[in-house]
Amino acid sequence: MVSLSASGTVVAVVGSASEEALQVLSSVPGVETLSLQGSEPALGARRIAAASAPLVVHDADPLAHVAAAWVELFEARSTLGVLEVEVETALAQFEDGAAIMPDYYIVLDPAEADDTWRHWWCGALGYRAPRRVLPAASPTSPRDAALRRLLAALPSSRPWPEPESWLPRLAFDIPDRVGVRDTGL
Repeated sequence: MVSLSASGTVVAVVGSASEEALQVLSSVPGVETLSLQGSEPALGARRIAAASAPLVVHDADPLAHVAAAWVELFEARSTLGVLEVEVETALAQFEDGAAIMPDYYIVLDPAEADDTWRHWWCGALGYRAPRRVLPAASPTSPRDAALRRLLAALPSSRPWPEPESWLPRLAFDIPDRVGVRDTGL
């Protein structure tokens, strides 16, 4: 498969109100919103790569299975082997273009997430590129100005390191020991 990449800035919105967030952002000029949650990852990657807007906002997290395996490992509900398999699968998807790592994550209501999930978003993931994981309140209305302002002022920062340089070491990113303790979340 040919590797795909997006021509614009890609933002993944994650959290229980991601559908509402996409609706809020759908009318912003220069933004293309894609509802991809639950779709086949390769189809989502093709749709993201085909988007022509400067900002592409979607609700499909290419690391969702890795995140769930990491959380389950540290909640003693799964094994290291499951996390390793999910990491290998994600890396293969990135390599063959079946998944595209977003430039930014907007994490809705991280302070309300269960502890281990909050540590995933703001710790294990956020540690890799802190200014690329952005906490935000869920939209409160169809014209929520806070979410629009956040999207309009995405911070510049170093890009994500290549996933193969950090995903295999996720098991060493222990909740409460990486990232979150310094954020106030």
